[in-house]
Amino acid sequence: MNLSLTPAQRRRRLLALAVVVAAYVLSFFQRFAPAGIAQDLAASFQTSAASLGVLAATYFYVYTVMQVPTGILVDTLGPRRILLLGGLVAGGGSLLFGLAGSLDAALVGRTLVGLGVSVVFIAMLKIIAVWFEERRFASVVGASMLIGNLGSVLAGSPLSWLAQNFGWRGVFVGVGIVSLLLGVLAWLFVRDRPPSREVAVPPAPTFDRTVILSGLLAVVKNRATWPAVFVNAGLSGSFFAFGGLWATPFLTQGLGMTRATATAHLSLYFAGFAVGCLAIGTLSDRLRRRKPVVIASASILALIWPVWLSGLILPLPVSYALFGLMGLMTASFTLSWACAKEVNPPALSGMSTSVANMGGFLMGALLQPAVGKIMDLRWQGTLQNGVRVYAPEDYRWGLLLIAAAAWAGAAAAWWLRETHCRNIWSQIAKERT
Repeated sequence: MNLSLTPAQRRRRLLALAVVVAAYVLSFFQRFAPAGIAQDLAASFQTSAASLGVLAATYFYVYTVMQVPTGILVDTLGPRRILLLGGLVAGGGSLLFGLAGSLDAALVGRTLVGLGVSVVFIAMLKIIAVWFEERRFASVVGASMLIGNLGSVLAGSPLSWLAQNFGWRGVFVGVGIVSLLLGVLAWLFVRDRPPSREVAVPPAPTFDRTVILSGLLAVVKNRATWPAVFVNAGLSGSFFAFGGLWATPFLTQGLGMTRATATAHLSLYFAGFAVGCLAIGTLSDRLRRRKPVVIASASILALIWPVWLSGLILPLPVSYALFGLMGLMTASFTLSWACAKEVNPPALSGMSTSVANMGGFLMGALLQPAVGKIMDLRWQGTLQNGVRVYAPEDYRWGLLLIAAAAWAGAAAAWWLRETHCRNIWSQIAKERT
């Protein structure tokens, strides 16, 4: 895609991207916040591991269901409208979660948060696909995710510190207010498409059910789409389940670390992921290769998991290094969006990336309560201040599910279709005729 933008249009696209990336920061914060305050939530609502898993996973359930509808809405109504609605819904949900007096109210709040932020990522991908050159897609996505991951870093040690000193409820009330503000800013500054007629962008599909369903069916029926879905499911699903909830409890109760040390590991995990998003996307673009980058990174990640399953107590420098490396290698799943986009028609970029993205959120939604269920089955009845305490072996049996997902994602990488960083849909279509 060849873009010919004026300086004013370039400034406009950077401003729009800045607003969307700011919303993405909050999306990442909300996604991983339960890990940083898992102990506070367990104490506030007196939950079991399975119930805590359900509370955290509610976000992912809604996010998963919304991926395909979001892709359709982005391709038809445009990102501007849904970013406004998403900011309002997420803001209201965060306010409700922070003020919740019961587990049921907290579940409703988390559901609304998941519903609201579910539109942000796909909208960001659509804006990048329309406003930026195709050859820069992975690099711009990687840079945006690097900034967006500040939200996940904030969900580690900073959130834990704020929760201990000021209370976790006030944090989420404040985040809700910011979400409402960003929704309004998106309406004011985001534009769906470059205004110049000289800019060659794929025409947006009209909101016609037949067109929408046929486009979605084309993405789903395309066999080249599915390896990207499975890579995303395995790698990002394990990342969401571990980093989104179980990492801090595992490090504190399973490995005996203090809460400060555990959340420092979590922040380093997220920081490694943030750096990896930029580094891996840039490396892929420069090499003009997708598949070998994913295979190498996912394989290294797969080899790290047996270390945690073994129960070894490592020196802190080593465990910090491994957490940072895990985050760095996990970032390879971000290439699955480019892999899905580049094997489907350009006009269906929103649908194709949302289908790939759906795999990871579905896996995360399934893994978080499943890990807790295994731990509850093995729990010996130990309580401390009314909160359940699990043995190290309980955590390792639960984490085996997360490791298995990561291994499956690494295996799926071998079936990716190499695109050489360009859209090869027409080539695939010719092969089938």
